[in-house]
Amino acid sequence: MATTNPLQFIQQVRTEVSKVVWPTRREVMLTTVMVFIMAALVAVFFALIDILIRGGLQQILTYFG
Repeated sequence: MATTNPLQFIQQVRTEVSKVVWPTRREVMLTTVMVFIMAALVAVFFALIDILIRGGLQQILTYFG
């Protein structure tokens, strides 16, 4: 296993961090809004599926019960 002294490690980390492309404030806000919208749509979808399954099961149980 290769060993690196702490000074070289810090230099390598700084070099790698400088390569990172950080998102703009607008990109972060837009992505956040899209995540909230998608979460709301998924929640509505699963709520509707839940209502349909519950209604179907109640119909089956009242038919056989």
